[in-house]
Parts: sequence; structure tokens; C-alpha cells
Amino acid sequence: MPSSTGPSIDTITEGGRVTQVGEGQEAEETAPPVMTFGAPTAGEILAERYELVEHINNDSAGRLVWRGVDVVLRRPVAVVLRYPGGDSATEMLQAAVAASRVIHPNLVGVYDAIDEADRAYVVREWVDGQSLRELVTADGPLDPARATAIGNAVASALAAVHATDMVHGNVHPGTVMISDDGRVVLADARTDGADSQENDLRAVGGVLYFALTGHWPHEEAPLHGATAGHGRAAIPDAVRDAGGAIAAPRQVRAGVPAYLDDLTMDLLDPEIAPPSSDVLAAELGRLDIPADEHFLNQAGPLRFTADAEEEPSPLAAAGGRKVALGIAGLLAVALVGLLIGISALGGNDKDPKTEPVAGPTGSAQADQPTQPAAARKLRVEDVRIIDPDSRSRNELSDAEKVIDGNEDQGWETDTYNGPKFGGLKKGMGVWIDLGGEHTVKSVKAVLSANGATAQLYTGTTDPGSSSSGDKKLYTEYVTAKSRIGDGFAPAEGSTLIFSNGFDPDKKYRYLLFWLTELPSNDRGYKIGVQEITVQGS
Repeated sequence: MPSSTGPSIDTITEGGRVTQVGEGQEAEETAPPVMTFGAPTAGEILAERYELVEHINNDSAGRLVWRGVDVVLRRPVAVVLRYPGGDSATEMLQAAVAASRVIHPNLVGVYDAIDEADRAYVVREWVDGQSLRELVTADGPLDPARATAIGNAVASALAAVHATDMVHGNVHPGTVMISDDGRVVLADARTDGADSQENDLRAVGGVLYFALTGHWPHEEAPLHGATAGHGRAAIPDAVRDAGGAIAAPRQVRAGVPAYLDDLTMDLLDPEIAPPSSDVLAAELGRLDIPADEHFLNQAGPLRFTADAEEEPSPLAAAGGRKVALGIAGLLAVALVGLLIGISALGGNDKDPKTEPVAGPTGSAQADQPTQPAAARKLRVEDVRIIDPDSRSRNELSDAEKVIDGNEDQGWETDTYNGPKFGGLKKGMGVWIDLGGEHTVKSVKAVLSANGATAQLYTGTTDPGSSSSGDKKLYTEYVTAKSRIGDGFAPAEGSTLIFSNGFDPDKKYRYLLFWLTELPSNDRGYKIGVQEITVQGS
């Protein structure tokens, strides 16, 4: 009988390091030969459970990578086989067990590891999609918002790995996978003695640089020569000056925000100590901005100078615009006052020549837009809980209590072992259908405790109440960057109020109140949403 070394076995990993073979996305040009004796065939079922469907390719260690199906759970899987099994496969199997213990939505999941003596194989999650390398090669550099979101996902995955004192050791554009539904996952972790958590963090800077420019910033090729099976030259080198220094992203292309440019270059600078992976993930999450932000600076031509004039930050630029608008407003008020004063000085003079002086004031008043209707509490037609990463549907009840007018009862999450849902989920949300399009003024959420973080999103469709519907909704609302404004501002106690991002000329029907961080209590991290009210007309 085959012996399983799956996730339940207590196996010690060397030096606290995790290694995970690839899905064939990153084969080297000269992979070692693979034994063909007893080679698997399509249709074969391994361990009476995993049916082999299609041979994809061989990974960089010469292991065979197959697309398969778990015939018990009816889900697609990747099967990575090695010949022979036994002692020669011990490291691979132990590494798979270690990898299976790190569960995170931005890491490829490991399901099983089995040794049959003549061969051994690891069964893991199958990802339908493409690598970041493939995406950028095909479509060109990404917009800053999408690059930031991908960097955030990679840093979050590393935070989960580093929390267990392990190292990924293979972060580069070929191992960052973007699934067809928008999920970003980090795959193919493997390390040797030279790898460190700091190298992982430097590699995040490389991923950001590549996403923004289409170039690889390190003089060496990505670790292990991993360039998606097309050799070390598959990723273009960064633009460099005569001394070998790389050009900053915003020198290579227009539209890169200064703060994202600075963060990327700091991560690549060996003289600057990188932050921890959890701090980096939090910072990238804070910088995760909508794709159409208007303050993205247009950089000039390439330049290599250490004393280039410092460009103003986006906040300074925004402040400058506000000052300019304020001055313009004061000038307009002064002009109206001057016109009124001239009219008053005219007294009872009935000379027709004086009539046009007072005319503009009356005309301006006539052209004033009508006052908008007074805001009122809008009726909510439908409400439900959105949980795109759930493997069970235990937290989806009691959604109606969020809009029942009773703040003493509501919906609540499960208890997690970390503020970001224990690393198991991207977040959870409350989806609201106003029943028709309305002008929205504000949204107020009354929570059970202080310290939660939330965003507000909007969309145009109702994908239906199902697990697949939740994923579609997440993709349309959250992944597509349909965020409204900058998030909720804290009000009294545990109340969150959002009122600074609605477009007065736009109508809204569907809203998504999206929780991203949970507050702690004496047992873990959880929150209750007691009541949500929407004001508008």
C-alpha cells in the first residue's frame, strides 16, 4: 500500500526552511533527465484518488508535472512526481508537509504527499491563470494600482511563511501567479542555505519593479534560473547607467507615483534595511489605491543624476490644488461683492445705463442649481454576507440583522488567530442592494467593538448568492478597484461613517461594506456588524 506523508504527519524540516516543487511554470533550459521506467499515463489513478489528466511539463528539478483531478472531491489538482521514491524523495516529501502547514489565500495549497517506493508525488492546488512574467510580457507593464495590489499579495504570503520562521527563497515574476478570477498566489517555494527572509523582501522590490517597468532589477537572473521555461534571458534586464545603477521606475515610464517609486527603490537598496514582511504588507495595503487616481505624476525622460530636483508628493500636489481652488473661490466672492456694492451706490438713479451693473447678480442667482433633495434613510431591498475565500458557509447567516434597526443584534464573524482573518481570507463583507439607483450621501456602520478596518465598494451587477457568486462579486467590486473614496472614518466609539467619496452626479444601487482587519478580544480576533444605514435621496 502507498504510504502517505500528508499534512497530518509531524515531519521536521531542516533549518526551519520550506521547499515546494513547481507546477512546471519555471523549468530551466537544461533540466536533469527523468527516469522513464514505469512512467505514468493519462487516465491512471494514483492512491485510488488522483486521476492524471494531462502531462504539463517537467519542473526545474526534472520532476514530472501533471494536471489531475481529485476523484473524491472532484476538484482539479497539480501532481508532481519523482522517480524513484524512497530515500531520494525524502526531502521533497518533507518539504511538502512543511508547506502544507502554511495556509494562506496568497499561497498555493499543498494537499497530499505520498511515497510508493518506485515513485513519489506531491498533490497540490491547481491554479488556472498565468504568471506575472507571462502577463507583463504579453500586455506590458501594469498600472501602479495593480502592481501595488500584486505586491501586497506577495508580501502578505511571505508574512505567513515568515511567521513560521521559514523562508520562501524563490520570489520572482515567474512564481507569482495571477488566476483567472484575479487571485494572486505565490508558488514554487524552495530554498537553500544562502536564502533568507531579507532576500525574500528584496525580491518583492524586484517583483514591483518588474510589474511597473517590465524589467528585472537584479544583475543576476531570478533565483534558480526560473524564467518560465525560456531561460535566463527571458526577463529583460533593467536600464542601467555606466556604473551599473538601475533607473528608478518613474524614470523608465510615466505615471508611477513618487511614493511607490521610493518604496520599490528602498527595497532594492542593500544599504537600507527592509521592513519585516508583515509591515511591508500593511504598507502596500495602505498604498493600494484606485487605478484612476488623478495625482499620478508624469515622469520626464530617462535621467541618471543623484541631485535631481525633488518632486512634490501626491499629498502636497493635492494640497496645492485645494489652495488654488480656495483662492479662486475668494476672488469669486469678492467680485460678487463688488458688483453688489456698485449696484447699491447707484441709489435711486433710474438711468438705464446703470441697469446692466446690477444685472449679473440677478443672472447668477437665476443660474444657481436647484438645491438637492434632503438626505433620508434609504430602504435596503436585499442584504447578504460575502465570503469569497470560505471553504465552509458557516458565517453567512443573520445578514438580515444588519438592517433590522436594532443595534443590539447583528451579524458577526468567526474568531480568527490574526487581525487579517488569520491569513485565511482576503476579507469578508456585507453586500447591500438598495433596490434601485439612488444618490448616496453617507453610509454608517455600527460595530460591536473598536479597531476594525473597512472599505466601501460599488458595482453594477448582482451575481447571485453562492460561493462562485461571491468570487465573481469580489472580482468585480474589490479586485477591479471599484472602491469609493479612502475608507471609513472613525466616529463615536465603534461607529464607522463614510461620507467623503460619493460622486454627487452618480447613482448607486449596489454597495459592498468590506472588512479587511479585525479587532482583538480575549479569545482572538472577530467583529460584529450590528447595523448599517445608508443616507441619500
